[in-house]
Amino acid sequence: MLGSPVHQPLASSMRQILSFAHFSDPHLPLPSGRPGRLRDLAGKRLLGYLSWRRKRHGVHRPDVLAALLADMSGHALDHVVVTGDLVNIALPDEFERARAWLEQLGTPDGVSVVPGNHDATVAMPWQTGIGLWQPWMESDGGGAGFPFVRVRGPVAFIGVSTAVPSPPLLAIGTVGRDQAARLAEALDRAGRDGLFRVVLMHHPPMMIHGTARTALTDRREVQAVLRRCGAELVLHGHHHREHLGYLPGPGDAAIPVIGVPSASAAAHGHTQPARWIRFTVAGLEGGWHLGAEVRGFVEGGFQTTSRFAIGYEARAAA
Repeated sequence: MLGSPVHQPLASSMRQILSFAHFSDPHLPLPSGRPGRLRDLAGKRLLGYLSWRRKRHGVHRPDVLAALLADMSGHALDHVVVTGDLVNIALPDEFERARAWLEQLGTPDGVSVVPGNHDATVAMPWQTGIGLWQPWMESDGGGAGFPFVRVRGPVAFIGVSTAVPSPPLLAIGTVGRDQAARLAEALDRAGRDGLFRVVLMHHPPMMIHGTARTALTDRREVQAVLRRCGAELVLHGHHHREHLGYLPGPGDAAIPVIGVPSASAAAHGHTQPARWIRFTVAGLEGGWHLGAEVRGFVEGGFQTTSRFAIGYEARAAA
């Protein structure tokens, strides 16, 4: 369970406060019966469909996801971030239904999304696949492509895509050399602007809860970017488990890396039930204060399972 790694008392000079929610891996349900055209259920899609019918439909429950969203609506939030795996086997109508779900979740200005490996189960044309979600993945001013940069108050949300098609039985992700270079530029620019930099990605930039079969293939390259350029927080999903770790940043800085279980998961065997986190970023004279409230699913609703805070002694400097 996420605990309290670092503490810093709140100062009376707090300013620039922003509250946002993070959840991941909603895995919106496939319709009952055989979905899509028969020719669409081939290769990796077929394996994913069989997995859904055998087990995963009982783990990822729409009532749990609905309860999570209802719980979120009872909290004051300035922004919402979703770190991938909106769909299951990347059928064309899944992307359309996910767009309709995003429209209900919030406006593109108020919600940021990055895709996950299930969203790239197979290669899909941009305009009929992940591109349907582009309004929620655009940089300020309408710029397309990854990483996107969206500034909300004192926070720069920097969205990285790790979503790439992979062979059957693999759930890997890749950032790629070009995107990693653009990520470094975005981090440097946001740091010079004195912003609290939150990196959003589906696969964690470190090996956790798994093997190379499910990992980020170029995690060492991403770690090198973070070590050189810095960031205040990295948020991810993918492994359907709580996670709190650290990666080295510039100098002696440590960058928190935080993941959450699936937003639609009920307790099922070793599956962790759904979590979402309400973060509060406060700018202080001497740095930043990050507060976090973890809200977890129990049958009947969500409740606070833990709280923690992380203090930052100084803002990122150019």
